[in-house]
Amino acid sequence: MEPASGPGLQGLQNLGNSCYMNSSLQMLFSVPELANRYGTKPDGFLADHPLLQRVSPNDAPSDLLCQTTKIAGALTSGTFARPLAEKINGNDNEMDFTTDPKYRLAPRMLKHLIGKDHVEFSTGQQQDAAQFLQYMLEQLDKAELEACGRQFFKKKGKNLHTSSHLFSYKTVDRLVCSGDGGIKYKESNGIETVWSLPIPMDKAVFREDDTEAPDLKRAKTDEETKDDESSKPVPTVPFLALLDSWGAESTVDGIRWPHLANATYAAAQTTRFLNFPTYLILQIQRYKLGPDWQPIKLEVKLDIPEKIDLTSLRSAGPQDGEILIPEENESVMAAAQTARVGIDAGVLGQLVDMGFSMNGCKRALTAVGGSDVEAAMNWVFEHNMDPDFNADLPEQWSTPAASVDGGIAGVDEETVATLVASLGCFTADQVRAALKETNGAADRAADWLFSHMVRVSRVIMMCVL
Repeated sequence: MEPASGPGLQGLQNLGNSCYMNSSLQMLFSVPELANRYGTKPDGFLADHPLLQRVSPNDAPSDLLCQTTKIAGALTSGTFARPLAEKINGNDNEMDFTTDPKYRLAPRMLKHLIGKDHVEFSTGQQQDAAQFLQYMLEQLDKAELEACGRQFFKKKGKNLHTSSHLFSYKTVDRLVCSGDGGIKYKESNGIETVWSLPIPMDKAVFREDDTEAPDLKRAKTDEETKDDESSKPVPTVPFLALLDSWGAESTVDGIRWPHLANATYAAAQTTRFLNFPTYLILQIQRYKLGPDWQPIKLEVKLDIPEKIDLTSLRSAGPQDGEILIPEENESVMAAAQTARVGIDAGVLGQLVDMGFSMNGCKRALTAVGGSDVEAAMNWVFEHNMDPDFNADLPEQWSTPAASVDGGIAGVDEETVATLVASLGCFTADQVRAALKETNGAADRAADWLFSHMVRVSRVIMMCVL
């Protein structure tokens, strides 16, 4: 390999188990839209960036937009990229590599800021890159929306999209009731930024050239090599099998159907994309739960084609001939639920302080459950151009927030206790939220927890409310 340097070719120093953060940052700011927003043009002057000029030196260490701009500018401008080695006196055997500290880019301030309030990212331990990426986007969204309220993220009088908008997508479930064949389309509650795919090991095959996956971090010693009786074969799974598995039909038991007098029937469920994002971030689930409920890493190769067609995984919506479940039943339930939503006065004040209208903030909090400030800000961003955004609200939308005793209706507490003891790394509230999402199925709840670890705390709040 030949050494390289320049704009977009800047390395980041490992701060000790921080490769999960470094790789995420380099990926984010290789995206042209984010490089233009936070980065600096080659040979540009970083201090001229408006997101740096808006903050005082005393506030800079605690300002996420400032620290993000510093890193993005260093990655995109080439100012800090280590120069190529130069020959000394034309001699190929003598190369001069500078050791000047200014070429060592160590994102310590950003790591401290982004991780200071997080139980995992505040430590020096290795973490999951996808989990960090989702958390980073959530924090960026929050900072950008606050700046939007203070007129820093405006363009021609309109709010700019948040960074996560580039990666955001929603899914829709198609449920076919086994009782009468009625069909219901149900959109996902939240917006996703990372598409997590499980690996169907039943589709794995062994090939003649399949050998043990190399350890890229450390070469084996001679003694370790001798201990290996032979190179252990590693199976291969076609990537298209992952897509087929994700989009396959599954059965969901115990669903209550309001149009059938709340009778309980199973449903055949398929999930599809409601929209495709500009950039689709994909995470492969290489861990599964073993018989003892402990995570096991899957040693497997993936055969990924250069071009992937996801057209079949996009929802086409209701089709001719389908018997749709009457929407009025859902509308009545939604209206009743809306009337019971309590708006948290403290959170309402936070949103108003960001520069949004009182009525718009109330609509946002009502839509997301009453007290989730981040979800409410996302809702404001998506709906602030609606004609009725600032219109007066019905009186029942302004009821005081109700107290929550804890616990989620319809969840078997014995199952909760069993899963908490078995998994060992999730709280009772997190397990309750997972059971709520999976209609009480313990095995699917465990899988759900491991595949939605970043969203668990937010889902808990939504379920309880």
